[in-house]
Amino acid sequence: MRKKQAQILIVDDQEEILFSAKMILKKHFETIFTANSPKKIISILNENEIDVVLLDMNYRIGFEDGREGIHWLKEIKTLSPQTVVILMTAFGKIDTAVEGIKMGAFDYVLKPWHNEKLLETIEKAVLESRKKSKKQTVITDEKRYFVGTSPKIKQAYSIAERVAKTEANVLVLGENGTGKYVFAEYIHQNSQRKDQPFVHVDLGSLSDNLFESELFGYAKGAFTDAKVDTAGRFEAASNGTIFLDEIGNIPLHLQAKLLHVLQTKTVTRLGESKPRPLNVRIISATNCDIKAEVKNKTFREDLLYRINTMEINLPSLRERKEDIFPMAHFILEQIAEKYNQENWRFDENVKPYLEKYPWKGNVREMENKIERALILADNNTISVTDLDILEFEEIQENDDNPLSEMEKSAIEKALFKNHGNISKTAEELGLSRASLYRRIEKYDLKNS
Repeated sequence: MRKKQAQILIVDDQEEILFSAKMILKKHFETIFTANSPKKIISILNENEIDVVLLDMNYRIGFEDGREGIHWLKEIKTLSPQTVVILMTAFGKIDTAVEGIKMGAFDYVLKPWHNEKLLETIEKAVLESRKKSKKQTVITDEKRYFVGTSPKIKQAYSIAERVAKTEANVLVLGENGTGKYVFAEYIHQNSQRKDQPFVHVDLGSLSDNLFESELFGYAKGAFTDAKVDTAGRFEAASNGTIFLDEIGNIPLHLQAKLLHVLQTKTVTRLGESKPRPLNVRIISATNCDIKAEVKNKTFREDLLYRINTMEINLPSLRERKEDIFPMAHFILEQIAEKYNQENWRFDENVKPYLEKYPWKGNVREMENKIERALILADNNTISVTDLDILEFEEIQENDDNPLSEMEKSAIEKALFKNHGNISKTAEELGLSRASLYRRIEKYDLKNS
């Protein structure tokens, strides 16, 4: 029997599971990797083109809620989007596995498994990985990054292109959802380090007791569950870029540890005394007023100097109105491709509503609403109702607001076109009859 050309990674803290799964799979697939700790996932993904990860959901005694598996699922999706993840879980823990599928896992298998079922699931996952890899190769920079035409965003990307060619540390500022991760990746992809790892660390999600082990690594025996020597995120990013997201959330007592690493360009694993040299570029990001944090003495001034050789502000969507509709089109294309669908469009009435919606969650909120709308919409056309961007007028409008005039004009035109038919007008505008009646009262259009 000829083996399939595929690289499979099995991750489980039980050696008997690793041995058993490897014995089954190595008869059918070319390369099998095993890892007895999820901490090894990053380095294996950075060094190999893994097609499928068979990922256990629990790794610590007494913690069997599957949250670790969900965490590592997100990490794999970030580090290697073309890699397909199959979750392993015990019977009775299926709910968490189903949650994982909603978050991007391909499927799950129950332990103990049936060999035929395991093989069938992995074969399907390998095919899915091939599809993803094929798509990945045709994604151009233009397709991956939407810049826009507003002066503020063009200025930000212009600075990014210049600073990318240097080794300067960069601090990216901006509200939640403005695309700080994408922006940091853009800098990395335009740098001399683009062929080296880009490692993302969400500092806001790291608890105090995991901070050092996650970032700096640890030696075998450093603490109870430290069964093997493990590199931290800084070492995983060696010769590449580490993106320290939400750096403003680090507690003051841990900032000194991070500052020491940046100053000395070395890292010392927990349980070791010998520092290891680092060659890594630092990009940081935060949505907080970092200078106010320094003034309030909740963020170290010397750490701020280390991370912001160059400071770049990303504007909110409210500050780049002219980019809102083109960006919505860009996101719709991306999401339609994700679901293997074509020829999606926005209803002709959507544009003014997209432009006047406040977008407090910025690009992330837009992505969420468009993906939800694509799932709900009929006939490949997304309406205002599908987008759920209507019920916000109480927080923003007054009689002199030009947005109100725009809405009034749109309703007048639709009423005229439909000869005053409320049902047809409401349907065209993507409103409920009740919402349309409220607007007719508001704009005094009863006699129009």
